[in-house]
Amino acid sequence: MGKMSAAKRVELCEKLRTDMKYCLISNTSADWCLANAKGQAFSFACDFFAREAERRRSARIANTVRNAGFPILKRIDDYDMSELRLPEMMDIDYLTGLHFIKDKHTLVMHGICGSGKTMLSICLGMLACNRGYRVRFFTLAQLAVKLKQASQEERLENMLLTLKSLDLLIIDEWGYTAIDSESANYIYRVIADSYEQKSLIITTNLPFSDWGRLFADEQLSAAIIDRIVHYGHLIDTGKKDWRLSNSPMNGKQFIKAVKQA
Repeated sequence: MGKMSAAKRVELCEKLRTDMKYCLISNTSADWCLANAKGQAFSFACDFFAREAERRRSARIANTVRNAGFPILKRIDDYDMSELRLPEMMDIDYLTGLHFIKDKHTLVMHGICGSGKTMLSICLGMLACNRGYRVRFFTLAQLAVKLKQASQEERLENMLLTLKSLDLLIIDEWGYTAIDSESANYIYRVIADSYEQKSLIITTNLPFSDWGRLFADEQLSAAIIDRIVHYGHLIDTGKKDWRLSNSPMNGKQFIKAVKQA
């Protein structure tokens, strides 16, 4: 490695200690390594643990993404934000910086079908996974079915605890399917457990005034809305149907008539 300044040595030692800690090396062993590794041995230790720490980080992120249950993988760089309308107190940096997760706030993404609600929720979920947050993705119907199944198998409390331990829970397609009274109670518990404890992303094409018809109990629906709205930010994904605009069936192309033989 050649000669290095004392400041550079301190910087490399701090990096090496951080990487060794990430690789679960004890403080005692790390202290011994830093005290005894010189020259090429020190250079080798820095390179080895940097590579191993990066490998473990990549594997951990891949595992986090896999466990999140995204229906498809999307990157925030692929998302067209030209139609996005954010609340006055929010900007793109707040959104992509995931400050809403740190603040334990909820994002309610509202827009027509095809406006990019699901894609944006996945993009933010992927960002969260890459930054070490625990994330799960469900449609509302999927979550209702899994909660009811967990109750029938006497593991509801375990599932609720698992969901409670997340940093971000994404509930997609809120409003596409009516929920029975039993499932509504389970959904309420999930929302109540999330209140002031973690962040939610909810995607919907329904205004709040129509949420009551999703659940059999209007009072329960009101309680759910109250907890979502308190720390919630409404994001308008617009009125442009991206699926239709990018479809070969949108009228921009013509189907050639097949000549009869």
